[in-house]
Amino acid sequence: MSDTAANSLESSLRLLKCHFTWNLLEGENSLDDFEDRVCNQTEFQNSEFKATMYNLLAFIKHHRGQNEEALECLQQAEDSIQREHADQAEIRSLVTWGNYAWVYYHMGRLSQAQAYLDKVKRVCEKFSSPYRMESPELDCEEGWSRLKCGMSTERAKVCFEKCLEKSPKNPEFTCGLAISSYRLDNKPAPQNPMDALRQAIQLNPNNQYIKVLLALKLQKMKREGEAETLVEEALEKASPATDVFRGAAKLYRKKNDPDKAIQLLKKALECSPNNAYLHCHVGVCYRAKVREYHRKEKNGMTGGEELQELIGHAVNHLKRADELNGNLLNVCSYLACLYAQAGQYEQAEHYFQKEFSKELTSVDRQVLHLRYGNFQWFQMKCESKAIHYFIEGVKINPKSKETEKMKSKLQNIAYFRLSKNRTDPETLHLLAFLEELNGNRRPTEENSEKVLDSECLDPSASLAEE
Repeated sequence: MSDTAANSLESSLRLLKCHFTWNLLEGENSLDDFEDRVCNQTEFQNSEFKATMYNLLAFIKHHRGQNEEALECLQQAEDSIQREHADQAEIRSLVTWGNYAWVYYHMGRLSQAQAYLDKVKRVCEKFSSPYRMESPELDCEEGWSRLKCGMSTERAKVCFEKCLEKSPKNPEFTCGLAISSYRLDNKPAPQNPMDALRQAIQLNPNNQYIKVLLALKLQKMKREGEAETLVEEALEKASPATDVFRGAAKLYRKKNDPDKAIQLLKKALECSPNNAYLHCHVGVCYRAKVREYHRKEKNGMTGGEELQELIGHAVNHLKRADELNGNLLNVCSYLACLYAQAGQYEQAEHYFQKEFSKELTSVDRQVLHLRYGNFQWFQMKCESKAIHYFIEGVKINPKSKETEKMKSKLQNIAYFRLSKNRTDPETLHLLAFLEELNGNRRPTEENSEKVLDSECLDPSASLAEE
């Protein structure tokens, strides 16, 4: 093929509607993050999205330089379309054929790229357009792809709204609109997804995931009874489906029922045993049980034999999450606090330092300073390091609840030390720092020694800080 023909081919490829022309990687930090969201982080992983998933995997494989594997994924996408949409196979295959053309083009196999471009052209010309056409099926595929990527929800919602203009009662399109509206409800300009979710359930009575999303929204509105009834119905009718189990577990976690959440998450892990997020959620649930254990222990309601077992379960799942994805926020911090609880201080120190090495938001970094300061104070009995990390933590954001906690701890340490030595220069410097934070008002000394002694007796101090 001549250079002129190759340039003409590329110009035609840019007209296609497919993953290579949708700018899916725009604004991405890394291909690893993108792949993680596609394969693990987003909830819906079930059968009705197989062609979408294979197309996305092909796109990812290409960007990793694995073009032969990308072609295999596209073949699986084609096979899935033939099985699930035999009556619409031509139109539903346009995105996959466009992806084929792009992969072959990048491989330098230009005649094969042209062959797939011609396949697209033959279908589109039936609708008076050479390489692209306005079709709700194509907009729908773009919408699902963007939802799976997890970063273009507003654009996905626009895609499904466009689909519904042509086919207002289409079950798949209403489902897509409901999911995108649900996700956007947590954005600065919140949506109201209730009507979309209810319509999607009406048109998709066998889609249990949509029922779980509606239940979560009802729970947020304090309509607990309706929410739990809907989730129980979804679980009763769901075949093994990670998205249903995972969404239902979220509801029970928010209801402070970690046992039920763990049961559901473990069912999801049977389907996806290497999903870091599922392991993380299970670990967090066991961590909640450890914290509940300490609360009951303070009230004289436990015998103490469960604690190490609970810590072990939490540690095992959080360690597995960290092995599968070392970038998950708070996992190492949670592990550090749990190891501190178990008296394994070297392991605790290792995971604290691992968390400090990450790129953290100011909020997460301040919480980490609070937890690590607690560890140095309560477990390691090192007041000087605790003071250092509390002071540095306060500087991160002087107006947060974490700052108030650290100021209180610094005050207690200061007056306890002052009771031993009224002229200790480090303590006097600390009191001056606190006075400056409080607008030159000297912090109260009342009951500080009593508070300090009671805190020192609490082995769960590091774990308790959120």
